[in-house]
Amino acid sequence: MKLGFGLFLLCVFMISCETQTGYVNKSFSPIPIEGTWALISGTTIVKNDTSVIDYTKSLQMIKIINATHFSFLKHEMNKGKDSAMYGSGGGWYTLQDSLYTEHLDYCSDRAWEGQSFAFTVSIQNDTLIQAGKEKLENLGIDRIIIEKYVRIKK
Repeated sequence: MKLGFGLFLLCVFMISCETQTGYVNKSFSPIPIEGTWALISGTTIVKNDTSVIDYTKSLQMIKIINATHFSFLKHEMNKGKDSAMYGSGGGWYTLQDSLYTEHLDYCSDRAWEGQSFAFTVSIQNDTLIQAGKEKLENLGIDRIIIEKYVRIKK
């Protein structure tokens, strides 16, 4: 009888244990990051040069984040009249406190695939700010980016 009860407790304990999957567990994520976000500005810092792009004028980008994955879609808004530009990508992410790490599985620029990028994120009302470093030695990219998004509502 004691052995049966002990095995029962052991089974309950093992079932209650979870393995780390690398995905977000919403019950432990204090930042409400899930949703669809429109990029409104992007700041890029390379060494001592800083450039800012207003994404409400000639470019448009959205980022879609669910419980485990993210995707982004970017295009110019002149419908290809000046120069057609389109970019997209996606993959899975982790979120630990304010550390948001994207693991890029798919990208229209294939040289970016398989890379991971760590960012600090914060949300105030319906604004998401994402800041971090993009470094790809094979492409000569070493920059800090700061992106400001606004939540898209239906």
